[in-house]
Amino acid sequence: MRKKKHITAVEIRKFSAGTDLFFNIFIGIFALSCIIPFFFIIILSLTKESDMTTYGYQFWPKHFVLTSYVYLGKMGKQVLQSLGVTVFVTIVGTVMNSLFSSTYAYAISRRDFAYARFFTIFALISMLFVPGMVPTYLVVTQMLGLQNNIWALILPMSFGVYNVLIMRSFFKTSIPEAIIESARIDGASEMRIFRSIVVPLAIPGIATISLFTSLGYWNDWMNALLYINVDNLVPLQYLLVKIQNNIQVMTSQMQAGASAAMVQNIPTEGMRFAVVVVATLPIALTYPFFQKYFVKGMTIGGVKG
Repeated sequence: MRKKKHITAVEIRKFSAGTDLFFNIFIGIFALSCIIPFFFIIILSLTKESDMTTYGYQFWPKHFVLTSYVYLGKMGKQVLQSLGVTVFVTIVGTVMNSLFSSTYAYAISRRDFAYARFFTIFALISMLFVPGMVPTYLVVTQMLGLQNNIWALILPMSFGVYNVLIMRSFFKTSIPEAIIESARIDGASEMRIFRSIVVPLAIPGIATISLFTSLGYWNDWMNALLYINVDNLVPLQYLLVKIQNNIQVMTSQMQAGASAAMVQNIPTEGMRFAVVVVATLPIALTYPFFQKYFVKGMTIGGVKG
């Protein structure tokens, strides 16, 4: 009979090291495939318009210029105002969404809450059966009267069922029941337990849904298109959409021969890339601050439903 070959500890370590090296290389390549396109867009936004027309898109162009950003700078007051609106909406909306979603999720995650099943099903139904754009528009403008009001950019997204499901799983898997029972025995109220015990333990999960929510608020321009008609409440993303549309209008005028002298120097291609950079870079710079919480929150919160 053939003798069974025993795997030694040295062979296991060599196999493990080889596997780690393979996955590190794979993850590194994947990370570069995500980062390089963004850096490429930054370079293109700094490329001279004539170089893109003559030589195409290059990682290292022959001439670096700031024409696209100068054009954006001519709208400096409006850009700064829109940036302030977007920052305010993102911060206030993220805080409200995280607060509402966390408290709702904590309630339905407790085994001693008699109506937990009902409110869980209620949340799922609201996620599966979306009312649509027209009913939502009528509620916001007619019932709530929020036309040309900054709260029209905040309230429609101030509660997220998906965030509730994440936090519900997080509370069930990471908050020990014994700690809550001990606090109740000591006489703490439910609000005191949530504020002093649950929230500090749930920071990774809250940071996770806060990141999702802040991305949603930062990138939202549809609500502004529907509810905002005044310039002082236009958020950054919608302003950039309007700038893009203006570029397209001016380009079509130039092609038709109307006012060609006025628009011939506008960097149409570079402006498109500059708009992407302005819209993406600020929120991308905040991600490293949430990364450790994001990974832990997704790992713990996604164990079971």
